Amino acid sequence: MLASLHIQNYAVIDRLTLEFGSGLNLLSGETGSGKSILVDALGLALGGRASPDVIRTGEERTTVTAVFRADGSGTRPAWKNWLEELGLEGGGEPEIILRREAHVSGKSRQLANDQPVTANAVREFARRLVEVYGQSEHVRLLEPSVQRELLDEFSENGAILEKVRQRFAEGSRLKAEIAEISRSEQARLQEIDALRFQAQELKAAALAVGEDARLEDEKRVLANLEKIRAAAAGAYGALYEDEFSAASRLAAALRHIYGLAQFDAAFEAHRGALDSARETVEDLARTLAGYLAKLEADPRRLEEIEDRLALLDRLKRKYGKDITELLEYQEQIRPRLESLENPARREDEVRRELDKVQSEYAQAAGALSARRREAARKLEKLAQSELAEMGMEKARFELRFTALEEGCGGADGIDQVEFLISPNPGEDLRPLERIASGGELSRLMLALKTVVGSARRQARSSAGAPTFVFDEVDAGIGGRVAEFVGRRLQRLARGAQVLCVSHLAQIACFADRHIRVEKQVRNGRSVILAGALETDQKRAEELARMLSGAQVTDLALRHARAMLREARKGEAA
Repeated sequence: MLASLHIQNYAVIDRLTLEFGSGLNLLSGETGSGKSILVDALGLALGGRASPDVIRTGEERTTVTAVFRADGSGTRPAWKNWLEELGLEGGGEPEIILRREAHVSGKSRQLANDQPVTANAVREFARRLVEVYGQSEHVRLLEPSVQRELLDEFSENGAILEKVRQRFAEGSRLKAEIAEISRSEQARLQEIDALRFQAQELKAAALAVGEDARLEDEKRVLANLEKIRAAAAGAYGALYEDEFSAASRLAAALRHIYGLAQFDAAFEAHRGALDSARETVEDLARTLAGYLAKLEADPRRLEEIEDRLALLDRLKRKYGKDITELLEYQEQIRPRLESLENPARREDEVRRELDKVQSEYAQAAGALSARRREAARKLEKLAQSELAEMGMEKARFELRFTALEEGCGGADGIDQVEFLISPNPGEDLRPLERIASGGELSRLMLALKTVVGSARRQARSSAGAPTFVFDEVDAGIGGRVAEFVGRRLQRLARGAQVLCVSHLAQIACFADRHIRVEKQVRNGRSVILAGALETDQKRAEELARMLSGAQVTDLALRHARAMLREARKGEAA
């Protein structure tokens, strides 16, 4: 579960630390106090997009740290395998620390237990730890694509859906190639002429990998011949030829050491080192002498090299950035020419391949459709059960499938999926956008996300329950409906940690841990403060504020205390 969140220099937050517990953690505060900013900051720590715009004005960087702790059930921590896969330490620890730093320069850094990782890796892993449902989630539920994605998530269709998408993409590529083969004769002949010219040009160039680098080295020598000759001659003279050369000085030193060793044997050991140095100097001198003998000005060779390098540069501008790419392009021309020069044969080959791909697509798409339809019946029953617990006992919920015409399947299969609902008895089932109110959508979204989340938890039970984050799940609801939603969140929190941002006292009263968020102005700057309400009196005062506004009345306080008592009765039940 999420144990704590540490935020520094994020938006209008200076420094803030929040501690969370098991069960239902609720964040409340006035509109604009910064509750959703806290959810956004958590998203940054979990690998979300890092933008310099989120850094507090006047600061160089922001840092957000999320600490997750094992639930104590003895199950293997969800992060153990992940850290081992990445070759990181700390997989056996009872907690994992995910930290994100973003700099005003646009650079960012992601850490896991203080070890560098990629934001993408953390983002993928975080899905096992946290499920975040934002303020616009219930509105997105109106989109057919989102409805289909939700069904696929519930039925765990990821693998087969990926196969369908791959086969569809391959089929699209082959169809495009057939269409290209069948284009006008004039265009085909023009491309054949162009490719033949390119093939001949590249063949005539007789390219060799690394040739350009070798030519550049040779050009550098020929273009600087006088400087090189002077340097080599100077080195040769200093080593061997001059009157006081290194070789003659070493020879003299050796004679003196030899004479000294006749009287003191301790110097005998140094003769070998001096002799080796003399041989090294003479070897280098001989090498320099041979090098000088070969140094001849050759204007014709320099011109040849420059012409060859100019040819290579021209080819690189046309066909690739280096010789390796030029050779690869040369290889690609051959099959393309063959297909253009023998269009009928190539078209037959592509059509046979397309038939195979389409057959594989149809098989995979059919299997995907069958899985969806089987899962849809289960999802309907579970969602209706959830809706009943949130005051929509008479609601009917159904998934309707419309099969696409044969040959009209897409990257997501051969089904169109639509969610239908009848909130009240006697009403026909209708699409969500035509009948559902904001409150009904909020409850349906919560019901579906609860069902899907439960299915995912069962599928990966060894990893433990995730943390659910609901950012303003109370959008469009109030009164009795809000109480139903609060009770459902309370029940959900019995098996998983829940973080909920809410404006409604009817939901907040069910919290196990209530955190108040407020915005203040200090030294002329806005800051966000947050802290847990540790006593029943403080909780009642906050609930009363949520009920009555800025002016808290005695009646509102009594009502708030009654709400807390009733919420605890429900928890005990």
